[in-house]
Amino acid sequence: MASRAHAAPPSRWRRSEGLRALVWLSPWLVGISIFFVYPLVATVYFSFHRYDLFTLEFIGLDNWRYLFKDDRVWTSIQNTLWLVVFMVPAQLIFALGVAQLITRLKSGLGLIRTIVYLPSLVPMVAGTVAFVFLMNPSTGPWNQILALVGITGPDWFGNPAWSKPSLTLLAMWSCGNMIVIFMAALLDVPKHLYEAASIDGANAWRQFRSVTLPMISPVLLFSTITAVIYALQYFTQAMIASRVASGSTDSAGSVFTPGYPDQSLLTLPQWLFHAGFRDFSMGYACVMALLLFAAAMLFTTVLLRRFRYAEEVS
Repeated sequence: MASRAHAAPPSRWRRSEGLRALVWLSPWLVGISIFFVYPLVATVYFSFHRYDLFTLEFIGLDNWRYLFKDDRVWTSIQNTLWLVVFMVPAQLIFALGVAQLITRLKSGLGLIRTIVYLPSLVPMVAGTVAFVFLMNPSTGPWNQILALVGITGPDWFGNPAWSKPSLTLLAMWSCGNMIVIFMAALLDVPKHLYEAASIDGANAWRQFRSVTLPMISPVLLFSTITAVIYALQYFTQAMIASRVASGSTDSAGSVFTPGYPDQSLLTLPQWLFHAGFRDFSMGYACVMALLLFAAAMLFTTVLLRRFRYAEEVS
């Protein structure tokens, strides 16, 4: 009986600690339940219904079957994957290269850092509109500058072959946040590691591979994951560029179909928005939202596993 008496207080202490932990976690639990769990469950529920914000009708897997028959969905998926495969690496390489150059400057570091960061402060809509006008083949100065060196500039946002590369240039111009993050990571690398590598005869490229990349790998992983998720959700710049390049206006009775030119700038979030808030097919839009969520989870899981594997190998 004495042993039982001594065993009771620890169990009560563990229960009280558990309740105390739940109390401290309750704001997070409430927040994730309201803003993540409930929307996710509701999205799955509505994906099996025909829902136009007024009527709700169960239709089973019809929305999912239509997904495989919708040509614009597959076009938007291809365009979105193009942005992930090409735009994200271009942003990362450009931002890391600029950060490397800035950290090697001996003077004017603060001014150059401010100039590089300024484009990221420009609102997305204003920056996209300005970029489209600057690259206009008829009136924009960009092609005129290229003509001075004997290069005939293309119709940047009017040619399907050049529309996505043009958006990539816009993304590289406005990646000031990523550049600042890389600069902070590069400045945090211990100098004695470069000195030791230099003594061992390592050249600049070898130092970058063996010292810089391993030391900034967590920051590089974070930037890659956030850039991939951002590319999967790419909406505003592509929509504004299509609208401005096509000359479309929001006049009464007109409906703009995204994707100009020739559906080359149609991304999955745009078609999701069009299906849900233009055609009022909210059930079908929920199917595309779940597809985006699954893609983001897949890319994030693969990147995390590759990062852990690289750490184990090194």
